[in-house]
Amino acid sequence: MCRLLGVVTRVPRPLTETLGGLLEPFTALSHEHADGWGIAVRSGREQIITRGTDPAHASPAYRAATRGLADAALLHLRLASPGLPIRPGNTHPFVAGTLAFAHNGFFSPREALDDLIEPELLAGATGDTDSERFFLRVLSRLRSENTDPVDALAHTAADIGSRATFGSLNCLLLTESALYAYAQEDPESEVSRRRGPEFFRMHYRIGATDAVVTSNGIATGEEWETLPYGRILEIRRSDLRVSTHAVTTAA
Repeated sequence: MCRLLGVVTRVPRPLTETLGGLLEPFTALSHEHADGWGIAVRSGREQIITRGTDPAHASPAYRAATRGLADAALLHLRLASPGLPIRPGNTHPFVAGTLAFAHNGFFSPREALDDLIEPELLAGATGDTDSERFFLRVLSRLRSENTDPVDALAHTAADIGSRATFGSLNCLLLTESALYAYAQEDPESEVSRRRGPEFFRMHYRIGATDAVVTSNGIATGEEWETLPYGRILEIRRSDLRVSTHAVTTAA
């Protein structure tokens, strides 16, 4: 399992400033979630992706990436699922053009979506994970159905719900126009029973100059709201406008 952190801010600033007191507690989670890290930062139209297979807390490259200017960013700490190797191709975020995607959770079998993914996208997969297939199905919907990210995420969640068992479908999707966060778990999964009801919770905080969404572990205080399961949070980059959209994982 993994940890997620996303931010949108009105003015490009280093993540070390924008995230302030959140960055160190998030990075400290990599003592457990130690199987790699990835950061996507956007400043205007430019997107920079940096990844590593070492633990974030011990990575000079991770520290350097957090000093880059960004008005939107997505951070991921990986705890690899059993049987999936630690290698660059399995390291989030997964990227296609202007899109970056990271997932916290799992579904099985990982091939459950393969016949729904455009063949050239599946052939170009960089790794072995169910998470990348989640992204490739979202990307297939965006390309073939002329839909928007909310619908692509919602319908892909329904695809997974009808074809696979899952622990969590929590994810972040960063586009040119917005940051999207989706929260969903199966409370009967082995991980949820073992780790407890808060393990897959996602929380968000909306301020005057920035908006932050994160998986459980660093959100404390009354300013944080819980993202309900079955909801997509949309944070527009242009004006920090926030909206939520209902989703079902049933076909």
